[in-house]
Amino acid sequence: RRKLRSEVAAAFPTLSTEQLAELVPNKEELNVVKIHSHKGEAITVYMNHRNPILFEVEKVLYPTVYTLWIYPDLLPAFATWPAVLQKLAGGADLMLPGVVVPPSGLPQVQRGTLCAVTLLGNRAPVAVGVATMSTEEMLAAGMKGKGFAVLHTHLDHLWEYGDKSSPPTLAPLVTDPAAKESAGDEEELQGKEPGSSCSPEPQQHVDIRDLSLRDRDTCAELLGKEELREDRAAEPAEDASTGEQQEAEDSRTPQEQMDALFHQCFFHALKCKVKKSDLPLLTSTFLGSHMVSCCPAGKQLDIKKSSYKKFSKFLQCMQHQRILQVKELSKGVESIVDVDWRHPDIKAFAVPDGFSSASAAQDSKSEDREQVYHAPEIIPLYGVSTKMIPLFQESGHRKGSVLSSGEVRNIIINYVKNNELVDETNKNFVKVNAILCDCLLDKSEQDEISHLKWDELLSRCLERLQPLHQVTFAGQEPVVRKGNIEPIDISVAQRSSNKKVTIIKNLELYGLDPQCVANTLQQKVQASATISPAPGAKDRVQVQIQGNQIHHLAKMLLEEYQLPRKYIQGLEKAPKVGRKK
Repeated sequence: RRKLRSEVAAAFPTLSTEQLAELVPNKEELNVVKIHSHKGEAITVYMNHRNPILFEVEKVLYPTVYTLWIYPDLLPAFATWPAVLQKLAGGADLMLPGVVVPPSGLPQVQRGTLCAVTLLGNRAPVAVGVATMSTEEMLAAGMKGKGFAVLHTHLDHLWEYGDKSSPPTLAPLVTDPAAKESAGDEEELQGKEPGSSCSPEPQQHVDIRDLSLRDRDTCAELLGKEELREDRAAEPAEDASTGEQQEAEDSRTPQEQMDALFHQCFFHALKCKVKKSDLPLLTSTFLGSHMVSCCPAGKQLDIKKSSYKKFSKFLQCMQHQRILQVKELSKGVESIVDVDWRHPDIKAFAVPDGFSSASAAQDSKSEDREQVYHAPEIIPLYGVSTKMIPLFQESGHRKGSVLSSGEVRNIIINYVKNNELVDETNKNFVKVNAILCDCLLDKSEQDEISHLKWDELLSRCLERLQPLHQVTFAGQEPVVRKGNIEPIDISVAQRSSNKKVTIIKNLELYGLDPQCVANTLQQKVQASATISPAPGAKDRVQVQIQGNQIHHLAKMLLEEYQLPRKYIQGLEKAPKVGRKK
């Protein structure tokens, strides 16, 4: 406590000795919560009277709104409109057009100064942020651009961890008589046009709104590490006015704009496109079909240009907010298994102009998915096995190293040339030395074969490496799996009364939603289609449709979904067309 009190005194020198003793008491209970953010940043939260009073990030102390309500003058304060608070709590930074400039002038701060944000007419702070420019720079920019990188607000998740009390009503300190006269007219001073962004927010500060404690049941859990959510919400799509909205859009970085676009398309898709009957839904289908169809004209979703970098990370953040639940039903293939449509964020989302929520909900899901489905890119890879280590260690590789066929070819060629193994009389042959003999020849061949052709040398090498494959779905990071990819398996089975059914397996491995395929086939061939667990394959399902429908299935997979024929097994079982007499 003595150390903490000295650190608080150094961070906030305006606090008196009595105030320090009140903030960090000697005898009262003081809890310390150790938490880690999704990015791995260590956060320390100090609790007093069951309210968070301070949080520490990278050895820098920040006060919470609970502390600022007791000491409202602890930080330089900037006022904003009451309507802006909801935007700040939702993830927005404070733009300069939203800052109220009093007649007495703005507080003098430097870039990086920790500041408080208050609402007009009330001195009680509602947010803590870091100034992205000095007061002089704000005025020189015409009060346009981003003014403060907001770290923590009233109504955010850190505030929710306390007693959830509301800000007290504190009368503003009016030192200039003219300020009283103009208090009622201050709103008119903010009708400014938006401008461009200024310097980015300091990198050393962590947005505490990104954190959410998962479990709050016991005090013991408070003292342990708890997983947090990363809720990097983008600038709001709708602002208090058209001018503020344009200002927010213009001042955001391209990464922040892409984050905002992903959030908009995400909530739009959940509200208008996805139904409970669609679940479980492949994440690749959700992105490639539903979210893409909700993207405004002239814009394109690109997860690489967002702060998330991976769609799985984006969904993980949404899962931490308890909006949906994602599970890996098969290795490397994730599916959305549950959605909370009663979540406030989904209910509060307003469909943007130009979209009809009613028509969107009635769109043909199968047609949408077919239009936007992109066949995954599948690349065969090879892993260095134990037996092949001597051949590859010279090039710096070891057991488990993953290589493409081209890389294997180059390594073998360099090995042969470096060890002068090319036959002098016939350069189409390679002399087999002791390492090549042990790695590539069977015991029965070791006394008989002294030379190998280049092609045979390379093919033997590939055969003895561990087979792997890399699958890349649209908008997602590549996934490397062991073994060769299983093809889509199509078979025809006979049921009672000599009726035939077509069974399709392994659709999930190629990013295809079995339910979507079943619905599409059912509409095309006007036959009953069902989904059932695939026997012998954990967490996979198979599609079963009446009759021999391989002709229609082949057309859909090869022509509409553009899947290579080599990844489809069983097309030869299509019914033969009889001759006309």
